[in-house]
Amino acid sequence: MDKAKDALDYHASGRPGKIEVVPSKPTSSQRDLSLAYSPGVAAPCLEIEKDKDKVYKYTAKGNLVAVISNGTAVLGLGNIGPEASKPVMEGKGLLFKILSDIDVFDIEINQTDVEEFVKTVKAISPTFGGINLEDIKAPECFEIERRLKEELNIPVMHDDQHGTAIISGAALLNALELAGKEIDKVKIVVNGAGASAISCTRLYLSLGAKPENIVMADSTGVIRKDREGLDKNKAQFATSRNLHTLSEAVEGCDVLIGLSKKDVFTPEMLKSMAANPVVFALANPDPEIAYELAISTRDDLIIATGRSDYPNQVNNAIGFPYIFRGALDVRAIQINEAMKLAAVYAIARLAKEPVPEIVNLAYNQKNIVFGRDYFIPKPLDTRLIHTVAPAVAKAAIESGVAQRVISNWEGYEDELKKRLGHDEKLLRVITSKAKQNPQRVVFAEADNFKILKAAQIVKDDGIAIPILLGNKEKINALIAENNIDLKHVTIIDPRQEHETVQLYGELFFQKRHRRGFNLHEAKKVMRERNYFGAMMVETGEADALISGLTRNYADTLRPALRIIGKQKNVSKVAGMYIMLTKKGPVFFADTTINVNPTTQELVDITLMVARTVQQFNMKPKIAMLSFSNFGSSEDPSAVKVRDAVAYLHEHHPALLVDGEMQANMAFNTQLLRDNYPFSELINGGANTLIFPNLDAGNISYKLLMELGGAEAIGPVLLGMAKPVHILQLGSPVRDIVNMITIAVVDAQSRQAPTVTARPVSA
Repeated sequence: MDKAKDALDYHASGRPGKIEVVPSKPTSSQRDLSLAYSPGVAAPCLEIEKDKDKVYKYTAKGNLVAVISNGTAVLGLGNIGPEASKPVMEGKGLLFKILSDIDVFDIEINQTDVEEFVKTVKAISPTFGGINLEDIKAPECFEIERRLKEELNIPVMHDDQHGTAIISGAALLNALELAGKEIDKVKIVVNGAGASAISCTRLYLSLGAKPENIVMADSTGVIRKDREGLDKNKAQFATSRNLHTLSEAVEGCDVLIGLSKKDVFTPEMLKSMAANPVVFALANPDPEIAYELAISTRDDLIIATGRSDYPNQVNNAIGFPYIFRGALDVRAIQINEAMKLAAVYAIARLAKEPVPEIVNLAYNQKNIVFGRDYFIPKPLDTRLIHTVAPAVAKAAIESGVAQRVISNWEGYEDELKKRLGHDEKLLRVITSKAKQNPQRVVFAEADNFKILKAAQIVKDDGIAIPILLGNKEKINALIAENNIDLKHVTIIDPRQEHETVQLYGELFFQKRHRRGFNLHEAKKVMRERNYFGAMMVETGEADALISGLTRNYADTLRPALRIIGKQKNVSKVAGMYIMLTKKGPVFFADTTINVNPTTQELVDITLMVARTVQQFNMKPKIAMLSFSNFGSSEDPSAVKVRDAVAYLHEHHPALLVDGEMQANMAFNTQLLRDNYPFSELINGGANTLIFPNLDAGNISYKLLMELGGAEAIGPVLLGMAKPVHILQLGSPVRDIVNMITIAVVDAQSRQAPTVTARPVSA
């Protein structure tokens, strides 16, 4: 494959380049344009003239960063000029947007003189909320950044310096922990003396490294105090020790940092290092020593590179989008040392937390865990924005450089997740509720990695008490093979539980002896895990059942219906999906079971959904959908919905429900108000949709997932006498965890209220 051609085609195809400007306000009418420009635009202009701080209220300044370069030190390409640097700057802008929702103008300046460069950036700075300097060669970059930080009151950061320093600093803390070493005692050799190397080494000192334990080398050898012509940046790390070559410096050292060029580290150098050596070979695109050669040289090596195709990539994208996000959100006047250190520690901590399924999938890995092959978060980890940005923002506030104070940190994290479409407020509510009283959840398919991983997560998070059904040897082998911690979790193999199978069989026979089962068949079927698990719930040995990952929906549901059955006064069970959209959660029913429900069945479904929504601390606002609006058609499919609404209005007047109505009417309150002002949904619209048939419900939720980008949780099974929840075939771990959490809340809601002693808060 010709990667160069692919890259050229990528940049040239369609609209050239990688970024564009998109309006953030309506522009479809003459009125819109008159507000956006003349004459309406005069109003915010005059307000800003009176109070310059209002520029943050009326313009994009507060979310706008300039990515600025003169093209003198571009990636591994060197001094290629401002025009040639533009693809890189556009790419940086793209990363800012997709990772932290920060808008960017990339600016390439044809100027290498420090004074003129600084003057140019200062002149354009009123446009921006922050400035990201990029690919400017040393030593000029140090002076440019210093001057701009002193002379501007917005965040300025040269990412080549501090981005690499922050990410490698976090990686170093974790690598040393894995090596069993302390940063204030290790001997560190840094090969390279450019912007990145100088800044990295300075940050390592801030993290606790001792100056006397650090040696720096450049292309001419070890930087010694007796070298002539040293600039002040290199002089800071000059040594008086009797070392001249990189090989001499490396002998016996604990840490070797490469910020130089390919193939300058040799196997002999690595062999001369101390036990459990830490090597960061960060030259791009080719590291100081090939990864394969390095790991074959020493089996106790802990290594990171700058490459995405090897473990532990030191990638600036892990830091800069979120550092600027936090700085912008508190309107910091600079990015100071406290903010950088806060980012280091936040990134280091995140690497030790369980990795979400979405990250495993993104990197085509089964189970990423903290260790020698993973001690830096992956660049596509969606948790970075709400982990690093708040840490940086807090540090800005505490160090006195913030002009805006955040007091509601949970609300701020919610806001960050919403920026990228990760609004999980409902999930946190459900999870918090589940943790208050964890329930025993039995898993009928425990001989599956995904189930075991989900079981570990809910156990570790205090959401549920797992009970695993299946072959014990196979389950234990999977646990060991995938390094899953399920100590002290009960594992039951129904085929070996002869007495219990006999007891459960007799109980099942009592239920089904007139429904096609004789005693022998009743006992035999109890060896099947779905039957055994359902009977555990029925007898109170477990509180909820989770199954369906590897079997179709009907085959999974049937045993539960035969053993547990429906709730009293429920004609049919139903299925509901929780759709997490950018506008908040919306509940869809029925989406999985009832093909063409009758009027009475629609009533039952609506009441079951309403009760479930209330369990999640939300008030159900229900739209019963049709192709018809409030009697506009006499088609039987519309009439049955209309009749269901009439019944609910008469018999359940406290329930906020209306219809029959078209789907757009359920959300477009202005349209509803203009045409049907009598509707009960004109104030706020619906959060719960009842579909007239299975076709409509099933098609709608899948379209919303694929085209609307919504996340679906479900199907949540409604109407069972006890908690049973059935997974979609092949569900990812995240979805399984969500269903377990819902099952726990479901089980909690069915318990009789109890009064428990609770310690008094201080």
